[in-house]
Amino acid sequence: MNHVIAAPEFDPALIARYDINGPRYTSYPTAPQFRHDFDEAALRAAIRASNEEPIPRPLSLYVHVPFCMSPCFYCGCNRVITRDIGKADRYLERLYREIELAAPLFDRDRPVRQLHFGGGTPNFLDLPRMRELMESLARNFSFSHQSQREYGIEIDPRFADSDYIRGLAELGFNRLSVGIQDFDPVVQQAVNRIQSVAQTREVLEAARSAGFASVSVDLIYGLPQQSLAGFDQTLTEVIELVPDRVAVYGYAHLPALFKAQHQIDAKELPDPATRLALFGHALERLSAAGYVYIGMDHFARADDALVHAQRKGTLQRNFQGYSTHGDCDLIGLGVSAIGRIGNSYTQSARDLAGYYAALDAGRLPIMRGLELNQDDVIRGELIGELMCHGVLDMPAFAARHRLLFDVYFSAELRRLRALAEDGLVTLDARFIRVTPRGRLLLRIIAMCFDAYLEEAQTASYSRTI
Repeated sequence: MNHVIAAPEFDPALIARYDINGPRYTSYPTAPQFRHDFDEAALRAAIRASNEEPIPRPLSLYVHVPFCMSPCFYCGCNRVITRDIGKADRYLERLYREIELAAPLFDRDRPVRQLHFGGGTPNFLDLPRMRELMESLARNFSFSHQSQREYGIEIDPRFADSDYIRGLAELGFNRLSVGIQDFDPVVQQAVNRIQSVAQTREVLEAARSAGFASVSVDLIYGLPQQSLAGFDQTLTEVIELVPDRVAVYGYAHLPALFKAQHQIDAKELPDPATRLALFGHALERLSAAGYVYIGMDHFARADDALVHAQRKGTLQRNFQGYSTHGDCDLIGLGVSAIGRIGNSYTQSARDLAGYYAALDAGRLPIMRGLELNQDDVIRGELIGELMCHGVLDMPAFAARHRLLFDVYFSAELRRLRALAEDGLVTLDARFIRVTPRGRLLLRIIAMCFDAYLEEAQTASYSRTI
């Protein structure tokens, strides 16, 4: 049965009132709640339990490649700036050790349905190194051969050409994500990322001709020197590239957390009204071009798997955002990588020194993690339902978890009723429904059910719009 989800309604005055800091809910609890007493022994116990499930979940691998040739000033990712390819060799040596330590812990009959290379800049690795890495993964894990498998990689088109993209296809990659951010030269100069439309087009066209099933692009609004006119031109050029998916992220200016952002002059950032108008214009242009708003910052063409999953009620979220494979156990490999095994989260050491030291000592490089309690599981599922499908059947949810909904969530429902007065949700005896006005404020709605927010420092989160 298909779920009908109404298009979002852009109300700038309403959105401005709720534009506060808050989590993105790619996990619940969110990463600030991870604990340093969750160690390698706890991870091994979680893996054993996942192997013993009546129907063990398939696997998803996330591989972090931290290196970049040059710094983009807006970036908040874990990365190392270098042009020394030898640093990749030292890193890969440890990454292979991690793969060889981690893979035998999982039963070999658990197929890898999803693979994602992120960074940093994964195409910092040349094709011979990429081939060696893929061979190591295929040798140690059971790669799926199903057509529905998703093997994706993030690409900086300034450092990739058609031959490189064809090489990736030969290695088994079938999904490509390309960073654009903004094509406006003034903005590119301000963020230290000079990238032409021609470079981007070459990579996208090469991916299509090589048989990639999906190509997506990333944009960012709220960057220094951005204007409506300039962003409109970027949107025109992006639409002409015809990507399958478009992500439109809000820039989070957190220089206290991300050193590179000190290079950005805060006075050059768009004011709040302009920032909001930039997103509103992206919503208008992409919707008119036939893209469906999935939620948060994700858009997809009407025939895309994300759209079908949302309509069928099977859409999920994980650390890569909206996904059709959220039912997998996620194994994070590489420095700072986050994974989820069963009802636990883990994160590896966030610096190369700590990552190398653990592996050189023969240990998995676990820095912190969390074992979810029953309340975490309940709230995580509820937040996922609202963020993916925009509706919650309260009696059915209560029966599934053997609780009295009105009692268990009495405080949360009071908070939600305040949002209902502003038209973000509707509430009746059975359903919580996100309205068209509320679809752009999913994070605000989800925050009503977050048990950790009162003790969390929300300043460490990005703004909700």
